[in-house]
This record gives sequence, C-alpha cells and structure tokens, in this order.
Amino acid sequence: MLQQILRDMYIDPELLAELNEEQKQILFYKMREEQLRRWKEREEKARMEEAVLRKTARHKQSNGKHVQWLRGKDGEVWVWVMGEAPGDKPYEQISEELIAEQARQQAQKEAEELWRQKEAEITKKFRDAMAQEKARIVAEKWKIEIEDRKAAKVEEEKIQEELKKREEEERQKGEEQIRQQEEIRAKELYLSLKQAQQHSQHSDDDQEWEEQLRRSKAADEERSHKARRARDEYRRQSLRAIQKGRVAGLSNLFQGTSLNNDQEIKLNNNSASPLLNIWERPSRPFSRDVIVRWFKEEQIPRRAGFERNTNRIAQWFHGIISRQEAEELLMNKSEGTFLVRVSEKIWGYALSYRQQSGFKHFLVDASGDFYSFLGVDPNRHATLTDLIDFHKEEIITSSGGELLLEPCGQQKNPPDYSPLFE
Repeated sequence: MLQQILRDMYIDPELLAELNEEQKQILFYKMREEQLRRWKEREEKARMEEAVLRKTARHKQSNGKHVQWLRGKDGEVWVWVMGEAPGDKPYEQISEELIAEQARQQAQKEAEELWRQKEAEITKKFRDAMAQEKARIVAEKWKIEIEDRKAAKVEEEKIQEELKKREEEERQKGEEQIRQQEEIRAKELYLSLKQAQQHSQHSDDDQEWEEQLRRSKAADEERSHKARRARDEYRRQSLRAIQKGRVAGLSNLFQGTSLNNDQEIKLNNNSASPLLNIWERPSRPFSRDVIVRWFKEEQIPRRAGFERNTNRIAQWFHGIISRQEAEELLMNKSEGTFLVRVSEKIWGYALSYRQQSGFKHFLVDASGDFYSFLGVDPNRHATLTDLIDFHKEEIITSSGGELLLEPCGQQKNPPDYSPLFE
C-alpha cells in the first residue's frame, strides 16, 4: 500500500481521513523524500541531455550560424540582476527619484493648465482695452482735419506700444507666479506621495499580510518539528525492532496446527479445496463481499485474528465495523483498551485505541506478505498477532505513548466477525 502511494504520489482522501496527525506527518515525509529522489533523478537526466546538446552544438558550429552567450568569470552564462551590479542605484534611491519625477510632472501639468487660463485672461483683457481705446480715438479725431490725422496715428501707435509693454509685464508677472506655484505644488505632491507610500506600508492590508506570513512561518516550523519527530520515531522503531529480532518475514509458527471443533471457530471444510474462480485481488476494496472473500482467500491461511498457539479467535479481533461502531465499543473502557477491525479503506485492518482524551485509529497494511502500521511504525511483522504482541511491550508512537493493555471483546451474538468465517 505504501509503495503504491509513493509510486502514484497520491492518497485517496477517504484513506487520508483515516490517518491521525502523526501518521499523516510520516506519510508526507516519505512522499517528500520520494519527490526529492525523483527531482534529483530528473536533474541528472537533464544535465546529461544538456551535455549531449552542447557536444552536438559544438560539432555544428563550424557548419552554420550559432548564438554564443556572454560568460562571466566563473564560466557560466553572464546574467545581470538590476540593483546588484556595480554602479546600480539602490531601490530606495530609485523609488525616491520616481516619486520626485511623478510629483514634478503632475505639478508641471497643473502649471500649464493654470498658465493657459492666465494667458487667456491677459489676452482678453488687453484686447478689450485696445479696442476701447481705438474706438475712443476714432470718435475723438473723426472731426479733425486730414492734416491732424497723422498726429492721431502717432498717438495711437504710442498708446498701442504702451499697452503691449503693460501686457508683456503682466505676462512676465503671471509666468513668475505660475512658476512659484508649480514649485510649491511639486513639493506638496512629493510630500503627499511619500506619506501615502509610508502609510500604505503600514495599512491594514499589510498588517493582515504580515499576520498571514507570521502564521505561515509558524505552521512551517510546526510541520518541520513534526517531521523531525516522525523521523526520530521511525529510527527508534527500526532500531528497537532489530534489537527485538521481529522484523519482516513470514512466520511458520502456526503450520501444522489443527482446529478444535468443540471450543473454537469451525472453518469451512471445503476451504482448502481449489476454487473454480481464481482469486485476483482488486486494486482497492470496493464492497463488503470483496473484503470477505479477500479475508477468506488470503488472511485465514495466514491465521489473521487467531490467538497464538490456539485456534480461538483473539478477543481483540472484530469484523467489518465502522470507526463510529468501534468508538462506541471503546466508549466506557479505560485508557489502553484496543480492538482490531477489518478496514473498508485498504487491504488490511484498523487498530482502534482508547486514550484518556478520546480515541486513535491506526491503519495496518496487510497488502504484502507482512503486517505493519501505515505511516507510523516501520516494523514488519510476520503475523497480525505478532504486531499486537509487539506493541503490548513497545509503544506505537513516542509522542502518544500508546501501549496495548486491554483487548475489547464482542458485545453482540453472533459476533461481528461471523461473516468472515462462514
């Protein structure tokens, strides 16, 4: 099961929901290891392909056009990163210059608009004044003799010259006022943009982002801590199992043991006979009928659920019951009470455990020729009974300290495992 998950890099959401937090952490740790292994493999393959391409390119250079990248002192392709090369302006200076330029352009645009309005007012003012003065002169001199018209013309030109001079002075004065207003406005806009930038850096959105970043970092640290703890637990269990001498391998302990018809469960007399249909296990259990057949075909020959050295069903063994039913059976039990039920999610079992503050459920993978906890305990046991007996002495996880102390028996008659042995 674990090999299939790592091969597909996918775990069914329903199966994931059956795992507790420690099982999830260890499983994700193994998946991450597999990702790194595949990444290194791809990188090595890409490196080799690149070497082949370079060799081919060098071979073709003499026959046609080619592109040659500029290379640095280290021999690699030269890359310029803005702000990091010698002579590049720092970000703060560039930001200051952009803000100042933006303020200057805005102030210049406003000054141009003010000058257009001012120029229109000056032009209209002196145009009207000149027209009025011309009309006055015409009215006054109309009756003067022709010889006096030349003097009138000279006087008119003198007045026009005076008006133009006054207009030019007015224009210069207006331009100076506009220029001063433009400078003042540019400073005001610069300060306003600078304050807006500083305010935006401490706005509510930034504070929310910083809070999310803080939470994300805290979550990353927590995941790293759990992953380290999972690795330590993995090593501890492996070393402990080696010391105990109970690592993988099928046991021949029960070969030759016969069944007692008086006190124990009676198996079908025809169970040893060959079936007309050859059993082929599906990729995953999809119905109770398939699970029952799997148990009869693969688990009964391996004596799953039987006590050691006898043919009685172990007190802790249960049939295909749900998580809720298991918790109801364990509800009023003391801490350390446990049961093993046939799983509907994987080819294997679920160990339900009563702890002080609630319940824990551990999946037991039986898809291979051994029994082991999925994602928690790396030890492989020859029989399901070996796994249970091992954890009567050794805790399942170092953080939870789960020891299997008291089996939880049946409360129904017939027992819930009856369909498995019919």
